[in-house]
Amino acid sequence: MVAGAVTRQVGNLPADLTSFVGRRRELAEIRRLLSASRLVTLTGVGGVGKTRLALRAAAEQRRAFDSVCLVDLSTVTDPELVVETVAATMGVRDESAAGPVDALEQVLSSQRTLLVLDNCEHLRDACAVLADRLLRAAAELRILATSRQSLGITGEHQMKISPLPVPEPGRPLNRRSLELYDGISLLTERAAAVLPGFTVTEDNQAAVAELCRQLDGIPLAIELAAVRLRALSVNALVERLRDRYRLLTGGSSTAVPRQQTLHALVDWSFQLLPGAERTLWTRLSIFPSHFDLDAVEAVCTGDGIERDDVLDLLDALLDKSLLLREEHAGVVRYRMLDTLREFGRKRLGGPAERRSLQRRHRNHYLLLVRQAAAEWFGPDQFSWSRRLNLEQANLRAAMDCCLQEPGEAEAGLRMATLLSEPYWMTNAFYNEGRHWLDRTLAAAPERTELRARALLSDAFMALTQGDAAAGLPLLDEGRALAEELGDPEVLAHASLIAGLAAHYRGDYPSCAELLNLALVEQEAAGHKTGILMSLTTLAATLGQLGDRERATELFERSIELTSSHGERVGRAWALTIFAIYLWQCGDDERATALAREGLALGRDFGDRLNTATNLQTLAWLLTRKGRHADAARLLGAVEEIGRTMGLTPTRVKRLAEFHESCLATLRSRMGDKAFGRELRRGRRMTSDEAIEEALGDRAEGGRTRQDETVVEAEPRPPGRPATTVSAAEPSPLTRREREIAELIAQGRSNKEIASALVISQRTVEGHVEHILDKLGFASRAQIAAWMAAREAGGRS
Repeated sequence: MVAGAVTRQVGNLPADLTSFVGRRRELAEIRRLLSASRLVTLTGVGGVGKTRLALRAAAEQRRAFDSVCLVDLSTVTDPELVVETVAATMGVRDESAAGPVDALEQVLSSQRTLLVLDNCEHLRDACAVLADRLLRAAAELRILATSRQSLGITGEHQMKISPLPVPEPGRPLNRRSLELYDGISLLTERAAAVLPGFTVTEDNQAAVAELCRQLDGIPLAIELAAVRLRALSVNALVERLRDRYRLLTGGSSTAVPRQQTLHALVDWSFQLLPGAERTLWTRLSIFPSHFDLDAVEAVCTGDGIERDDVLDLLDALLDKSLLLREEHAGVVRYRMLDTLREFGRKRLGGPAERRSLQRRHRNHYLLLVRQAAAEWFGPDQFSWSRRLNLEQANLRAAMDCCLQEPGEAEAGLRMATLLSEPYWMTNAFYNEGRHWLDRTLAAAPERTELRARALLSDAFMALTQGDAAAGLPLLDEGRALAEELGDPEVLAHASLIAGLAAHYRGDYPSCAELLNLALVEQEAAGHKTGILMSLTTLAATLGQLGDRERATELFERSIELTSSHGERVGRAWALTIFAIYLWQCGDDERATALAREGLALGRDFGDRLNTATNLQTLAWLLTRKGRHADAARLLGAVEEIGRTMGLTPTRVKRLAEFHESCLATLRSRMGDKAFGRELRRGRRMTSDEAIEEALGDRAEGGRTRQDETVVEAEPRPPGRPATTVSAAEPSPLTRREREIAELIAQGRSNKEIASALVISQRTVEGHVEHILDKLGFASRAQIAAWMAAREAGGRS
C-alpha cells in the first residue's frame, strides 16, 4: 500500500491505480476516531502506507461530508505557503488582502468538510497552526493528517500505523494460514502483477514468509521487492537480501530495524542498476514533484547521459518501479516516490553537483516562464495556463534556489515578475505572487528596469486585493523608478497600474486621464495584454462618466483585439464587462449574447469568478424580462460559487449596488417565500448545472393555458399543490437532467443511471432532487408520467 501508487488530482481524491490490500481494522478505527475527534493524525515510518490508508479512509467517508479534499504537502518547502496550497487545492481564491486563511474559514464554516493534509512532517508547525485555527472557526470540519510525528495540538488524536502483519518465525505454515497475513497478500498480488501466474505454493511458501519478515511488513519495501521476482526466485531474493544486511551491519546503531531494512532494500535496488540508470536516479532527485521528458533532457543530461538515451533510461526506471508514470489531462509526466527521491539526493556527488543541477533546473524553468510570457496573448493561452499549473512545485523550487544561492536573486526576481502577469494575476494567486515578489525584491535591491516592473506588479496585486496601505507605496516607488530610468515600456506599465488604482477607488476622471495615456504608451510598446487592460478599464470608466459612444468603441476594439490573436482569458472578461455595460444601456439582447459567450469561455478556462459574474449579469437580464424564478435560481448559484471560493463577485461597489437592486426587485415581485425557495434551489445547483441552465435553449416568452397538462401520477403530499406543467413548452431541465429523466422513465434505478452515464450515484441523486424541485413533483413516477406526456406531444 504505497503512497505513490495513486495519481494525484487537484481538489479531488485520486483513484487507486492498484488494489487496496488489508487494513480493515485500521479503517474501522479511523472511522471511529473521526466520529469522536475532529483531528486525527496517522503517524508512522516512511513507506508504511499512511497516505494510501488516509485516501482509502477518506473515500469511504465521502457520503458523510459535503466536501472531501486531499491536500498534498510533499512538494511544499516554505511554511508560509501551506495556507496558500490548501486554499488553492480547495479552489478558494485569495483575492482578499486579509489572506486565504480568512477565506478558508468562511468556506469551511458553512459546510461539513473532511480535509486530508498529507505529508505534514516537514511543515509540522505551520500545519499545526493552520489546523488549530480552522478547527476553531469551522465546527463541522474534520481533519485527517499524515505525518511522521503528531502535530501536537489540543484535541488531536494520534493513530500509529504499523507495518502489515507477517508470520512470526517458527510458526507452522500452510497456504491457507498465509492468506490471513496482509503482508503476504500484498506481496502475492503485486508479484502476480509483474509475473503473471505467480502464487504461493508449498515449494515457495517458507521463502515468501521469510521475505515478508525480513521486510518487516513495510508496504513500500514489499512492493519494491515484488518487482524483483520477475528476474529472481523468492529463495534467491531472500538470500540476496540477507547478504545486503550483512554488508550494512556497520551502519547507524540508532536507526530502528525497519528503517535499516527499507534503506537496505532501496540501496540494494540502487546497486543492481547499470551506471547510467543510477546516475539518472540521483539527478532526477532534483525535481521536487512530477516532471516531463523535456525537463529531464534539459536538466539531467551530459557527463555520462546522452540526450538520445534519456527516454530509454526513464523507461528502464519505470520498468523497475523506481519511477511512476502519470497522465495529467493527456500529458505524460513522471514522479519519484519521496523515499526514493530522498535516497537519490544523498547519492549526488557532493554540494558542487547539487548546485550545478539546481542551476540547470532553475535555468530550464526560467526559460519556460519566458516562453509562456511571450506566447501568453494568443491561441496557446489555455495550454500555457495548464502547463504552469502542473509546474507549480518546480517553479517554487527554482525561485527558492535563487534566494538561497548568492548572486542569483536577480534571476529569481525576473522569474517572479514574468509569472505575475500570465499566471498569478490570471488565476488570482495574489498572495502567492506577493509572497515571491516581496522576497525577491528584498534580495535584489539594485535600481533596474526589472525592479521597477516587479514593484508595479506587486502594487497591482496588492491594490486588486484592496490592500491600499501596501499597494500605494509600491506604486509610488515603481513609478518614481520608471521615471528615473526613462524606459518607455516600464513607464507604460506605471501609467496602467496608476489608472487601475484610480478606478478601484472610484476616481473616474483621474482614471480616464491616466488610462488614456497608458493606452497610447502600451500601443507604442506593443504590449498586447497592457493594451487590452487599458481598453476595457477605460471603456468601463468612460461609461460611468457618460461618454457612451467612445466607451462602446473601446469595448469593440478590445473584443476585436482578442479575436484577432486567439486570446481567451482577457476576452472572457472583456465580454463580461461589456455585457454589464450594455445591460446598463438597455441593450438586453446583445448583453445576453455577450454574457453567455463570456460564461462559456470562463467555464472552459476554469475561471469561477468570471462564471459567477456572468451568471449574476444574466440574472439581472432575466429579472428585467420577467423571468423571476430563473433569475433567483441563478443568483442562488452565484451565492454558492462565491461561498465555495471565499469571495463575492459583488466586491466592486457599483456591481454590489446592481446586485442589491436586483434582489429587492425579485423579493417584491415574487414574495419572500417563492423567492427564498428558488434561491435555495439555485444554491443546490453545481456550477456546471448553473452554467448549463444559463446557456440552455429555453424559449423565452409567455405560456399558453390551453397547452397546459396537469401531471398527477400519485397523490400529492399534504399541503403540496398540483403542479401545472405544459407538455408543449420547452423543457425546464438541463441537458443532463433530461438524460436522467429519460432513464427514470425507462425504470432505471439511481445505481443503474450512474453506471449508464459514468457518474457517481451521489451525483445522480442530486440531479433527481433538482428535477423534482424544478417540476414541483414528489416522486419518480411523476417524472416518468411527465416524460411520457412530452413524448406523446412530440417534445423531448
